[in-house]
Amino acid sequence: MHSILTITPYLQLHPATVADAGEMFALIDANRSYLRRWLPFIDSTLAIGDSEAFLKSVEEHAERNPVFTIHFHGKMVGLVGFKDTDYDNLRTEIGYWLAEGFQHKGIMTSCVRTLVDYAFNDMEMHRVQIRVAEGNTPSKQIPRRLGFVKEGVERDGEMMSDNVYVNLEIYSKIND
Repeated sequence: MHSILTITPYLQLHPATVADAGEMFALIDANRSYLRRWLPFIDSTLAIGDSEAFLKSVEEHAERNPVFTIHFHGKMVGLVGFKDTDYDNLRTEIGYWLAEGFQHKGIMTSCVRTLVDYAFNDMEMHRVQIRVAEGNTPSKQIPRRLGFVKEGVERDGEMMSDNVYVNLEIYSKIND
């Protein structure tokens, strides 16, 4: 199990566990219309059991792909973590989401910066990437702020709600 990552006295990343399911589901449910625009899993997260199943999978893969709940002033406000980590090629991807009321406070930029450092220093990764839907301007500002390089576009890279595909912009950072 990974430990809590303290970013500031009021911003922490806690390893995600099944015990977080109730709070996570309530956060998703309260932000459903905001989150569903860019997160295809929102429409299939209809009960606490759906969050429990997701978090059980997160716990089972935590060694390879650590995922953290974001706590701002002691309250869960989002999720950030690694996915598709490839230890043979020392590369990983960071994914994230944040409740609407906590946008534009620098929270996610701080969290992603912390995970990039974690990937390079603790996980010994060579490459970190972030994929962002083309129209999701707030989300793509994060890799840009953190010095990631835009590599290109994955056409029809993700199916969103209502079976609509979006292109994904690919950003990467190399551990020099």
